[in-house]
Amino acid sequence: MKRQNQIILSLGSNQGDRFENIKSCIDLMHNSIGTVVRVSKLYQSPSWGFESDDFYNCAVLLHSDKSAEIILTEILQLENKLGRIRNGEEGYQARTIDIDIIAFNNEIIDTESLQIPHSQMQNRLFVLQPMNDLKSDFFHPILNKNVKELLLATSDKSECKSISELESPLQKINLNQFNYIAIEGNIGAGKTTLTTRIAEDFNAKTVLERFADNPFLPKFYKDQSRYAFSLEMSFLADRYQQLSDDLAQFDLFKDFIVADYHIFKSLIFSKVTLTEDEYRLYRKLFDIIYKEMPKPDLYIYLYQNTERLLQNIKRRGRSYEQEIQPDYLERINSGYLDYIKSQTDLNVLIIDVSDMDFVNNQKDYIFILDEIKAKIKNTSK
Repeated sequence: MKRQNQIILSLGSNQGDRFENIKSCIDLMHNSIGTVVRVSKLYQSPSWGFESDDFYNCAVLLHSDKSAEIILTEILQLENKLGRIRNGEEGYQARTIDIDIIAFNNEIIDTESLQIPHSQMQNRLFVLQPMNDLKSDFFHPILNKNVKELLLATSDKSECKSISELESPLQKINLNQFNYIAIEGNIGAGKTTLTTRIAEDFNAKTVLERFADNPFLPKFYKDQSRYAFSLEMSFLADRYQQLSDDLAQFDLFKDFIVADYHIFKSLIFSKVTLTEDEYRLYRKLFDIIYKEMPKPDLYIYLYQNTERLLQNIKRRGRSYEQEIQPDYLERINSGYLDYIKSQTDLNVLIIDVSDMDFVNNQKDYIFILDEIKAKIKNTSK
């Protein structure tokens, strides 16, 4: 799965309430453009290239699937929303907010509207000093230097002093109080996508299910009654083996782990697909295995209605899934919800994402993070 783009932005303000301008910019950016993963300290520096009040500056590391051109369009709209007025005069001017794209991954982009890396970044201490706080893996693809090396080599000797700490929006979500989170959902609910995104944003380890390697899956969708038991036993063995192997690599007391499944999904699917006699045998084997498995500190179930699930399944285009029937998905959803209700010792959060697109809509993703934040707050009471 493709990783999100890592974008470094430089923020500056020298008009109005500079501190509030910077804070508002970070929050609005996080809620509408991309996930603000890290924020530098706040710095004060003299205006560069013209006479004016001192600037407040910071740098942010943003995660987004959007292209550099779309990011540029959206930050220009954000500058306008925050009151920046471009009067068309040549040269530098005072402004309520100034947002520059400094880096986009380690790519070189040279168009009429974009020069990335920013052509003057190496000559501006108010850009390099905050960037250094981000501790990113940025490496200038033209100058062949990292941020520390650019700092040592810069010709800008102006004063750039740290005046305050700034809080990253993700710091407000104490997700790291958990060591092990499992994200579940029906076929096509987006659990792997969400797992990967949260892991990238919070610097977590991932455990992702190896569903595509199961040789019985295509056969099952063509003839469910014949291949159901073979499929479910194969999945149970593989999930047990993978979780045992993958979780053994991590320290469940120190590492932060996000998985896109929990082993009890095997029980949910087997209840739907197996005959009564087959299920009784399967349940005996499952109960033995389940006792040995670590339980997640937080279990998130992504609920999507059947219509949206079918749309997602069709969109991702796996040939062996195209014959899945609506009633099968409905039985899976019911199985999950019934089983979750019976698990009194499991810390569960159910999120209805039927009307959401947390891949393409940043507000929907932030809604999910806010739901997790609220759950953490209630759990801590």
